[in-house]
Amino acid sequence: MAQMSKIEWTDATWNPVRGCNKISPGCKHCYAETFAERFRGVKGHPYEQGFDLRLVPEKILEPLRWPRPKMVFVNSMSDLFHDDVPDLYIAAVTKVMTESPWHIYQVLTKRSGRMRETLQVKLRTEAGKAHIWWGVSVEDRKYGLPRIEDLRNAPAAVRFLSIEPLLEDIGEFSLEGIDWVIVGGESGPGARPIREEWVQSILRQCRQANVPFFFKQWGGIRKKEHGRQLNGRTFDGFPSIQRSEFPARSKRIEIAQAVTADIAALLNTLTIQPANRYTHSNEIAKNKSSEK
Repeated sequence: MAQMSKIEWTDATWNPVRGCNKISPGCKHCYAETFAERFRGVKGHPYEQGFDLRLVPEKILEPLRWPRPKMVFVNSMSDLFHDDVPDLYIAAVTKVMTESPWHIYQVLTKRSGRMRETLQVKLRTEAGKAHIWWGVSVEDRKYGLPRIEDLRNAPAAVRFLSIEPLLEDIGEFSLEGIDWVIVGGESGPGARPIREEWVQSILRQCRQANVPFFFKQWGGIRKKEHGRQLNGRTFDGFPSIQRSEFPARSKRIEIAQAVTADIAALLNTLTIQPANRYTHSNEIAKNKSSEK
């Protein structure tokens, strides 16, 4: 079973990739890195290699085994579109999402250029699935706003923005083609401040554009002390949710077996580097066996 998430806008997390590296100011106090590095060197722990990038093929089929539908944050501990994640691996992960439309998948990236290019060409059909939501992180004007344009140019059925941590006033920006906006302040040690007027500006623009608005938190060193109320209330907006009926267990097993074969075919030419400590063919074989 996937780890149940405490993130306010999702139900569960799914991490077929682990680890990442910093590419913009929003990464400075990365919660995922902080968590993973606590376990560097702990033999047998999932984060024995800390926050080093690592493909985890034995996790790919995980959502097909869950006993109920979920809203799933994909790679909360990484970035599916990291430069070192092979195209074939992205395709394999997306195959699972495509074939389990009873879940809602939320894919969030800071590598918006690669996501745009991938969805425009190699995953164009998959991009149009209404149960897969594609999003970008936005923290400031310099790095964050250009990602919105990349997302807008991707042929996605559902597009969302995670404006967290909000580090400055991002001003007026276009919400054309955007289906959902999440806003939040940074939390934890060293948390950088957020100002209410920055949040109010985004809320106003979402209302004008009729885009659902979700306010996650004010943040701070002890985020619970500040809560998540804005204007005396909580904002829990979501886009329209379109998912298929949850199939019977026998049907899910049938789908899982077919997907296992498809993924093995996708990855049969992919060599996962030794640093990942996995050989994809062995892991896929294990998963296929476990589905019988």
